[in-house]
Amino acid sequence: MATHKLLRILDTGVLEGRLNIATGQAIIESHRDGGIPDTLRFLRFPPTALVGRHQALGQEIDLEFCAANDIGVVRRITGGGAIFLDPGQLGWELALDRKTLGITSLPELTRVICEAAADGLSRLGVEARYRPRNDIEVGGRKISGTGGFFDGNTLFFQGTVLVDMNPQLMVSALRVPRAKLAKRDLDSAERRVVTLNELLGGKTPPLAEIQQALADAFCERFGLEARYASLGEAEKQLAATYLEEEIGTPDFIHGVDEPEAARGMLRGQHTSAGGAITTHIRLEGPAQNRFREVLITGDFFVTPPRIIYDLESRLRGVFVEELETVIKAFFERAGIEVLSVTPDDFIAAIRDALK
Repeated sequence: MATHKLLRILDTGVLEGRLNIATGQAIIESHRDGGIPDTLRFLRFPPTALVGRHQALGQEIDLEFCAANDIGVVRRITGGGAIFLDPGQLGWELALDRKTLGITSLPELTRVICEAAADGLSRLGVEARYRPRNDIEVGGRKISGTGGFFDGNTLFFQGTVLVDMNPQLMVSALRVPRAKLAKRDLDSAERRVVTLNELLGGKTPPLAEIQQALADAFCERFGLEARYASLGEAEKQLAATYLEEEIGTPDFIHGVDEPEAARGMLRGQHTSAGGAITTHIRLEGPAQNRFREVLITGDFFVTPPRIIYDLESRLRGVFVEELETVIKAFFERAGIEVLSVTPDDFIAAIRDALK
């Protein structure tokens, strides 16, 4: 009889947003260090607006609306775009060893994991399908978004399932670009997404049944054996440390934002299949031909995240005419594991600002 590798399955319920993110970071570190097995965690949030690791906070979230309506504001440890979560949405996270799935390419891993998740949702009576680059949809409308990265030999991959939600609250909390909606010929963000509750006519199965369908699909697709458990005390303590020292701090939440003097800066944008890049640039020198400051934000994915900060630092003092040479040389030498955009995309975003 074949022996299956274990998949530990957790349900941490509804946790405050920043603690939820800190718990995910604790699971990553514990898994990377060999302290826990491969893990699938189900999680939920109180009303919370989350920005991606490299997004400018004020550009993506209506902070005044969130403060007035008791909506939490959180920065994720992963890239990607801004999202709104509440208890009606089910989150899931996978922490897997590179060897578990036998695939090392993140785009390929994204495909197989999303196909497994779509299989799980389809068991509930909907026709869910994977749509590149990281969505799961039903009838052309998004029911789940995903994203992930590598930390050493640990793959950390996240997804959400729209069980039920308040679309008006989502649109109000997030600054959804009208151009992004027009590109898909949609009148509003509400028509871009769909919930299980809408699809099933209010006959949505219990949360436990939805979780079971996803867990079964992951285990069957990847040859894993489910083992239900609780979050360990060591993980809880590590999460509390991350919350206090990093993820819950104002510096982490507000560390990437549109500069206060942005109106006096040059602003550029470039969108590719791998995500959008926005740049804020200030020049210096008598001829205004050197970069004094460069801020790079967007919904792209890069691992490790510090690469973007290193690039911003590398561009200080660089002559404009050397832009392409410096950026390409930087990426050739940088220790990048995953990058959803290309060096040429960064060059295009900066050149757009220089116009």
